[in-house]
Amino acid sequence: MGHKKRILLIEDEEDIASLIKLQAEVSGYKLHVEVDGINGYRAVEREKPDLVILDIMLPGQNGLDVCRKIKSNPDLKDIPVIILTAKSDEIDVVLGLELGADDYVAKPFSPKVLFSRAKAVLRRMHEPEKTPNVVVFGEFILDIDRYLLKKGEFIQPITLSEFGILRRLLTNRGKVMTRNQLLDDIHNDDAFIVDRNIDVHIASLRKKLGPNFQWIETVRGVGYRFIEEEAATAKE
Repeated sequence: MGHKKRILLIEDEEDIASLIKLQAEVSGYKLHVEVDGINGYRAVEREKPDLVILDIMLPGQNGLDVCRKIKSNPDLKDIPVIILTAKSDEIDVVLGLELGADDYVAKPFSPKVLFSRAKAVLRRMHEPEKTPNVVVFGEFILDIDRYLLKKGEFIQPITLSEFGILRRLLTNRGKVMTRNQLLDDIHNDDAFIVDRNIDVHIASLRKKLGPNFQWIETVRGVGYRFIEEEAATAKE
């Protein structure tokens, strides 16, 4: 194992910072903390860390500004950034991802999940560019490696649980998946924590996929199915 990867955390809430710090030590990273955007950005310039974890709600200069500055600086733009957002601020997630953030984790989050994402982002940085692993349906693209759902050029915010469910349905297109099968997948994959209520996630997915989206079919008493391409087109 080479040098420890260095992570810069820009976070003003002490309790969150100390949780992340503990998990960083357990996971074998060196962590440096800054508590506001201006000093945070300076530290990025100075330290050139391997990864930046950035809270959006910061005193002085918010995380989106910091993200924009990192990603528009040719010397820093390749440093991966994970943003931390409050659960409700989907608009922040979209803005952050459009500004070039590599991933996001919504609060409240488990430090373990945050670091499994950090590991994935760092791994991705060191992999040669490979053909993106994507599934296309209608005008949507599900980017499997980057946990993103795009509609045309636009990023559609999606929670990790929704992503897990959608991916599982898409890879088993035309087959009926029981609620338990969908739950198992989410638990196995990066140990996303999800409530037993798959229906809530499905309802939310349907809403995000828009009113003309008839692809996720409820099969009464069994579960859900992602319908075949031809059938979907016929329904429109």
